[in-house]
Amino acid sequence: MSPLPPPPPPPPANGSNPSGHKHPGKSTWGRLGAKKSADKGNLPKDGQKPQGRGPLPRWAVWIIAAFAVLLLIGPRLWPTTTGDKLTYTEFLTLVREGKVEKVSINNATNQISGELTSGRNFSTTGAPLLSDADEELLKARGVDYNYRTPQPNWFTSLVPVLLPFLLIVGFFVWMQRRAMGQAGNIMSIGRSRAKNYDASKPSTTFADVAGYDGVKMEIKEVVDFLRMPEQFKEIGARVPKGILLVGPPGTGKTLFARAVAGEAGVGFLSVTGSDFMEMFVGVGASRVRDLFQQARKMGRAIIFIDEIDSIGRKRGAGLGGGHDEREQTLNQMLAEMDGFETSEGIVIMAATNRPDILDPALLRPGRFDRQIIVPLPEFEERLAILKVHSRDKRMGTDVDLDTMARATPGMSGADLANLVNESALFAVRRGSKQIERIDFENARDRVVLGASRESLVLSVEEKRATAYHEAGHAILATVLTHSDPLHKVTILPRGMALGVTWTLPEERHTYSKDYFEDVICKAMGGRVAEMIVFGHLNSGAANDLEQATSIARRMVREWGMSQAVGPMAWTTQQQVFLGEDLMTNGREYSDDTAKLIDGEIARILREQENRARDVLEKHRRGLDLVAGKLLEEETIDGQAVGRLVQQGLSGAPAGTVAPTDTHL
Repeated sequence: MSPLPPPPPPPPANGSNPSGHKHPGKSTWGRLGAKKSADKGNLPKDGQKPQGRGPLPRWAVWIIAAFAVLLLIGPRLWPTTTGDKLTYTEFLTLVREGKVEKVSINNATNQISGELTSGRNFSTTGAPLLSDADEELLKARGVDYNYRTPQPNWFTSLVPVLLPFLLIVGFFVWMQRRAMGQAGNIMSIGRSRAKNYDASKPSTTFADVAGYDGVKMEIKEVVDFLRMPEQFKEIGARVPKGILLVGPPGTGKTLFARAVAGEAGVGFLSVTGSDFMEMFVGVGASRVRDLFQQARKMGRAIIFIDEIDSIGRKRGAGLGGGHDEREQTLNQMLAEMDGFETSEGIVIMAATNRPDILDPALLRPGRFDRQIIVPLPEFEERLAILKVHSRDKRMGTDVDLDTMARATPGMSGADLANLVNESALFAVRRGSKQIERIDFENARDRVVLGASRESLVLSVEEKRATAYHEAGHAILATVLTHSDPLHKVTILPRGMALGVTWTLPEERHTYSKDYFEDVICKAMGGRVAEMIVFGHLNSGAANDLEQATSIARRMVREWGMSQAVGPMAWTTQQQVFLGEDLMTNGREYSDDTAKLIDGEIARILREQENRARDVLEKHRRGLDLVAGKLLEEETIDGQAVGRLVQQGLSGAPAGTVAPTDTHL
């Protein structure tokens, strides 16, 4: 009997999952708060990082250098005058006093300069022509004067002619260099964008990959082939040309590929599927050819293509034709994978989390002829991953990674790394110098259930209704035979939920019909508890009903757990991009069968609702005790709920009973 696929994990009972994370194996049941309209306003746009000014172009540098030269040699090229600045009246007074030795008059600027009898120079500005009286005064005082017309400097006469010419020449040189740069970019657009990692300095080995011993054993023969290819040639063995790593996101597929390169000590070319695509026709195929040429030059190398599903989708699928750029890139890759021999020492590795949409020609023997599943880590692997990510952290003595590994089923390696980092952030917020157990607990609640909404204040009636709602979930999780063990229950708002009941499912690979019925019964617990205590319903059970209906539908349609429908399964319609016909009818069964399926789903839900009512009426006193404890402490663990249930059955005096009026 093939193992059944795991059921859809019940997400936190908050009506939605804003963070987008779904952890299989974590069951949370809670009361959904009514959605309130949010003030959308004008949200700030995602600002880009301000870019600083780039380096100056070469023509600007030349202009700055020319100005610097002019500042240095300009005073030497242009005539200047030095000495005392006098007014024309002061100049005539000095002439009358006989203190002027000689005078030179510039016909172009009307500037008068000269030398005093004391040896000092002077300058002044007079009329265009000296009057007869002034000339007589100069003659009478014996002043040596003359008129002069200075010749223009050769440099100043060439500047008006050379400057426009130099600017035009510089502009054409700049345009030519820009054109050459663009031509160079166009010529190199078909080159591969693969990153080449240095084989002599491996940054990742198998020691850096915690757990996954089975995956390591499958990949080890690739490493042995790259290290010792002669042994394989002697016996005639052929190592697979292509290895496809398949698994959910965050399980470390890329990390495995880098570890293989580090262990083998060969060249490692890494590229993503999107790097092959460009707006120009034929660029993708050209980059594929260049990538394999680079690998051949290395002799022995590993080509790793991450997210290969972006270019490896089925050809001819959907509305597109068979000559688009993506399909031509895939055709070239298929040809290149058949174009070299295994003895060349080139191994292709690829990673994807969507193997169902890959082209069959890509997966046939001789290409990607081996698929290695990289699943979500089990308990031992989660423990090893937590130890790897915690080795550079300052951990407290009360931290038990073994307990934390058991409490995080369904988490990937990336989730566990984020969990350790979140716990460190919580420790910093508390002002602690080390990570303690309470930090791990808060980080796990933050990752799984969402952020705590301390600003949300519930009314007395809302808080009381939430307490009974969560108490209904908690009691059913405690007393049902096939239920997952209860971890804790809280009425503190987290995420979009007003309260959460958290169970920790045991790791299993097949699920029974009794298990699914208990899951649906637990989902009905909050709704039924409110009906028993208050006699009316509200919107708090919306997410519970959604989870229960989804599981009941899969029981009838996919898992054959309905006697009326029988051993038949109908999956969801395949999408157009998977190669299905656009006009195919989405339903594979008749109207009579659809009516039968709907009736069976409704029957399962009704039966489990009635079952939940019978159990909670039997444990009516325990329901009051658990709700009262929640109103008092807001959060209680599974063991405390079990003691309160036993106390309710034994009829012992209640420690704290939930009040029946509006006063808490």
